[in-house]
Amino acid sequence: MTLSLKGQDRLIKRILETFTTIDLSSNRFTGNIPPCIGNLKILKYLNLSHNTLMGHIPSSLGNLSEIESLDFSTNKLDGEIPNELTRLTFLAKLNLSINNLVGKIPRSNQFSTFENDSYVGNLGLCGLPLIRKCKEDDGKSIQPAEEVDDENEFIDGFGWRCVVMGYGSGFIVGIGIGYMIIRSGRPRWLVEFFFGVGYKYKTKKKRNRAAPTCMGT
Repeated sequence: MTLSLKGQDRLIKRILETFTTIDLSSNRFTGNIPPCIGNLKILKYLNLSHNTLMGHIPSSLGNLSEIESLDFSTNKLDGEIPNELTRLTFLAKLNLSINNLVGKIPRSNQFSTFENDSYVGNLGLCGLPLIRKCKEDDGKSIQPAEEVDDENEFIDGFGWRCVVMGYGSGFIVGIGIGYMIIRSGRPRWLVEFFFGVGYKYKTKKKRNRAAPTCMGT
């Protein structure tokens, strides 16, 4: 590979261990990421984005103890994210978006600080910070603890039984009040609102029984 270093073209037959920055983005590189990159102990910035790289992310990259930025976005990388990368305590920027990565995203050390943008475009990835949940061995989805607690609180405190009882009680009380309003004809404006102006409720008149009279002889 021929690189331009300080204004001069230089033929590079192997990766120099003195490199602190490697930016080979936006080329047409194919094949796998060489595991020997893990030997670059003082490498701080590695950008291999916008190529056609395939295969797994080498676990040897966990030896890059000084690395601060990794960008492998827009390639065709597959497999899981190596747990060895969680050893990179100086890693401040990670971009693995738009690849074919699968599995659960590691969440220890620096990986707990990376947001959704670091992983978008990988349909096989799951777990935080993505919305997509991972599945346990028994096929059940792993839910965040906060969501589970909220669901249990709803079931224990304000479950569907309480809701049904509330609606049922309100329905019965409403019918009773409505009957009393129609029976008495008051308030008049409410009765006229539902039944029209001029509506009169006909009440049954009680018939007073005539007291028996004594017939004089």
